[in-house]
Amino acid sequence: MDLPSPEQGTPDERRSERRREQDRLRPEPIRHESQPRPISVAHPVVAGYNGSASARNALAYAAGMARRLSRPLLMVYVTSPGVYCEPLTGQVVGLLRDADSLERWLLSELDQAADASGLEVHVRTRRGSPARELASIAAEFSADALVIGAPRHFWHHLIGSVPSWLARNARCPVIVVP
Repeated sequence: MDLPSPEQGTPDERRSERRREQDRLRPEPIRHESQPRPISVAHPVVAGYNGSASARNALAYAAGMARRLSRPLLMVYVTSPGVYCEPLTGQVVGLLRDADSLERWLLSELDQAADASGLEVHVRTRRGSPARELASIAAEFSADALVIGAPRHFWHHLIGSVPSWLARNARCPVIVVP
């Protein structure tokens, strides 16, 4: 008698086996200096936050979505690279931020924007291009959705914006909240 192949069985059995294999092969998250603690988040709802009114609306929407889907909420704040050149010496200087105070601020913003009780909430900060970093973290954690606020200025619609870049390049659904 032939042994059953991995392709046999119900679709749910095959899907769960594929998912287990993907999870086993998935690399560990890249550690950044600002996040010394590793986190294990499976298929979160990612909320990109920058402090704007539309980002606060997006954060509230993402919290509700995470609650409805029974998924963790991953708040992401992307800062500029924070380097500048000293004019007299030509020395490149990097600006440091206190990661703990930034995390406390982000969690207080979440508390003001939405009810976070019962949610598994994680906070990450990154440095670099907001669009590229949000797409990277969404791919890194296999996000179910990426929720961001709409751009504030009219010229973003003309020259391109973070939401338009993400809509073209992210590997998960992108939701833009006004």
